[in-house]
Formats: sequence, structure tokens, C-alpha cells
Amino acid sequence: MEANMTLVLEIFLTGLTDGRELQEGLQVPLFLVFLVIYLTTMVGNLGLIFLIWKDPHIHTPMYSFLRSLAFADACSSSSVTPKILTNFLSKDHISFIECITQFYIFAVSATTENFLLVVMAYDCYAAICNPLLYPLVMSNRLCTCLISASYAIGFLHPIIHIGLLLRLTFCRSNIIHHCFCEILPLFTISCTDPSINALVLFISASFIQAFTFITIIVSYTFVLFATLKKKSEKGTSKAFSTCSAHLLYVFLFYGTLFFMYVRPGSGPDQY
Repeated sequence: MEANMTLVLEIFLTGLTDGRELQEGLQVPLFLVFLVIYLTTMVGNLGLIFLIWKDPHIHTPMYSFLRSLAFADACSSSSVTPKILTNFLSKDHISFIECITQFYIFAVSATTENFLLVVMAYDCYAAICNPLLYPLVMSNRLCTCLISASYAIGFLHPIIHIGLLLRLTFCRSNIIHHCFCEILPLFTISCTDPSINALVLFISASFIQAFTFITIIVSYTFVLFATLKKKSEKGTSKAFSTCSAHLLYVFLFYGTLFFMYVRPGSGPDQY
């Protein structure tokens, strides 16, 4: 019981600071590297949001989706990186409540990004495959509804995992070898069987990632065929430039999520 109370009050994160020699020798360089990455991410995302807000000529559905995606990405970075920076310079522990909060904000942001990427793929499909009907198909009202639905799913989905996590009893250790409070490492320090938690996480993550990824690929397949049919070389070039950056972001984002939650060794039988 005493070990359980210690863990509930405080968790030590040793993902990037494991070993005193490594910590003392590299803590300042690592701090600077992560600080530069974080500041670059925030300046890029917040700058994009400001520029879209400032120019009324681009208050269109396409840029509204981009602004929402930038905000979700900024929230995702802010939920994790500031605590990592703090760990480099001072304490490498976090309270259990902070840990749950950090995971929730990160999960909300990641889930929201999943569905915003789907919406952006559909928007690209509508703009390129049906350009004449685009103003009718993608109205401002539909745009607002799609963004709201993405955030609603993002806020609701992690609540399931938080509820299941709170049923666990933690008594093995208060150390997790991870750089932030991600849910899978928490399963390893539970003395209650977390197999149900892991199963629900694996199924939900697999479904969300597979459904959204396949939807995006199907949308861009139609976009590709529509682009190849264009007789204008300028139109083809413009279509590819519009969607290529989005596709690159999609593959980087989903590659990371699949590695974290759906890769071999992350299934429920591992806990």
C-alpha cells in the first residue's frame, strides 16, 4: 500500500536521463536541441495560425482546416516538450495527476490530428475532382461541423483509456523508462493485470489509424487519377504541389503512431 501511494503521488521519467554520467554530460546539449525543436515547431504553428487569421482573403475551408491542424500540433508539442526540458535541468519526476493530464492532452491532440487529416484529404479531393461544385460541397457550415467533430472525437476518445487506467493499482515501481507519460509504459508498472487496458488501446488505436489512413489514401487515389487526366501541365503541377506537403505530413504522422501503438510487440499479450 505504501509503494502504491508513493507511485500515485510521483512518477520518475528516465527515458532521456537514465544514468548520471549521460545526464551530466549531455543534459545541456540535449536541452538546447529540444528547445530549438520546440521553438521552431511553436513559431511555425502559431505563425501559421496568425497569418491565416490576419488575412481575410484566405478565410476559406482549406485554410481553416490547416489552422486547426496547426493548433492541434502546437497542443501536442506543448503537452510533452516543456516537461522534457524541465527534466533536463532539474527534476525528472512528475505527479500522477500531471502524468494523466499530460497523456490526456497528448492523446486529444493526436486523435484530433488523425481526423483533421481525413477532413483535409476530403477537402483536397473535393477541390481537385469537383472544382465547380467545391463552394457548394465544402460550405463554411460544413467546414465548421467537420472541425468540431474532429475535436469532439479527440476529446472523448482518451476518456475511455483514462477511465480504464484509473482502475489499475500501481505497486511495482515508480520509474518508467520513457521521456513523457505515455500510456503503454504505465502498464509495465501496474500490479493489476492491464491486459484489458492494452486490448482496448490496441483495438481503438488500430481502428482509428487504419480507418483514417485508408480514407486518406482512397481520397488521394481519386485525386491522383483526376490530376493525371488534366490536360494542363500547370493545373497538374498546382494540384501536386497542393497535396504533396499534406501527404508527406500524413506518412510521417502515421508512421510514428503505427510504430507506437500498432507495431509488433505493442499488442495486449505483451502486458
